[in-house]
Amino acid sequence: MKNTTRNNWRVVIEINPQYTHVSVSALGFPGLDTDLNGSLAGKPFELTVVPRPLGDLGYVSMGDRLVSDDIEGDYRRRCEEMLAAFLRESHVRSGRVEVDEEHRCSHCDLLWEELTAEEAADDSTNQDTHSVEGEPVCCFEAIAEFRIERGIPALAEGGAA
Repeated sequence: MKNTTRNNWRVVIEINPQYTHVSVSALGFPGLDTDLNGSLAGKPFELTVVPRPLGDLGYVSMGDRLVSDDIEGDYRRRCEEMLAAFLRESHVRSGRVEVDEEHRCSHCDLLWEELTAEEAADDSTNQDTHSVEGEPVCCFEAIAEFRIERGIPALAEGGAA
């Protein structure tokens, strides 16, 4: 049915510069520390931090699958640990863990799409009179599986009834 993959894990933190006691070089401006008088001023800004790959052990690098049986869980834990460490700093106002999700059909590998309530009420977008909100629209195999799980009558041969 629907397969979900998650990648591009990251931690996004909001920094309040009025209370930032981080060196300017740590913000990507090396050599300016001697001109800074202890704090940065300005509006809060967001900083995105991407974790190192699971397979990057410092002295050697390998694919994530070689070092983890739970890649998604390990990235989630790594990001949550990073976020917790950032939130202990006084100049960090808030933060969150973000990840890109992609949903694909397990039958046809197309991007997963479902009928909306409006589409389900519109006969021109339905496969037949039994089409309902949440029904996949990518392929007949996904529709058949969806309907079997919910006890909805199967599509007629050829896709229309």
